[in-house]
Amino acid sequence: MIVGTVIILCLMRALGKLPLGFHYAFGRFFSWVMKDVLRYRRDVVMTNISRSFPDKKYKELSEIADEFYRHFGRIIAETVWFGGCRNPKRLRQRRIVEYSNIDVFEKAYSQSPGVMVMTSHFGNWELLGGCLNYDYRPEGKLPEGLVPDDLIFVYKPLKSRMWDEIMGSNRCAPVRRLDYKGYISTENILRHVLENKDRKLVVNMLSDQCPYRDSLANLDVRFLNQETKTMFGGASLARKLGWSVLYASLYPMGKGHYEWRFSEICPDASEVSAQEIMDEYYKLLQKDIEAVPWCYLWSHKRWKR
Repeated sequence: MIVGTVIILCLMRALGKLPLGFHYAFGRFFSWVMKDVLRYRRDVVMTNISRSFPDKKYKELSEIADEFYRHFGRIIAETVWFGGCRNPKRLRQRRIVEYSNIDVFEKAYSQSPGVMVMTSHFGNWELLGGCLNYDYRPEGKLPEGLVPDDLIFVYKPLKSRMWDEIMGSNRCAPVRRLDYKGYISTENILRHVLENKDRKLVVNMLSDQCPYRDSLANLDVRFLNQETKTMFGGASLARKLGWSVLYASLYPMGKGHYEWRFSEICPDASEVSAQEIMDEYYKLLQKDIEAVPWCYLWSHKRWKR
């Protein structure tokens, strides 16, 4: 790690030990600065929302944007606090995330050689790294045999090496070890999966991002009333290996609490096309966004023209 990474991680680790309520207070201040002082990507946010909900009036669109900025502040607060959860017991005590239908995942895991879990920028995706600690049933835990190294989190590297290292450490805080092998970049995921094809892996992949600028491997889908280009690496990988594909949603149930909900897209991806997988994925994501519109990452330049 570079010196700047170590300094900021030490600061975040210290701040992360403070109560979540403290971080929410800072999050409210942060969201006000972003919305009213810096007006961070306000035009992008309003354009994305208005094109996604063409039937809504300006007042409704503005209210969604305002609530989005408040949610964005909560994401920052929860992310910093999450980095202090090096002891999974603290994460479990707070119960910030609970599984609502873990049986859907358990069925896919037991019946498939591997599971592709397609996630999105809905809810707080920075909490995905704690998923081994979100099952609070008194009788047990996640499927037997599933260990941290078989639980893969795919990430898109940041341009800044320092912030790439910081976010990598923070996202996997509850399972972070010096020898942890489950945090894999997009360019290395195929190689990693093929090198470990004798193991039953669970790959968590954010799948709603805009394709790379020079990418020729993308599909067109209809998403939020707009023709949308999408990457389909997760679908393609699952098809090659005959894995089950699930859609996962961190659905907000109130401040400081989410439900992790699973929906099956297909039990064997080799039997359907990548287009069918991505169409169903975006259909499920759109349903969530329409129910809680402020909970999506509207500041992302998703529809580049």
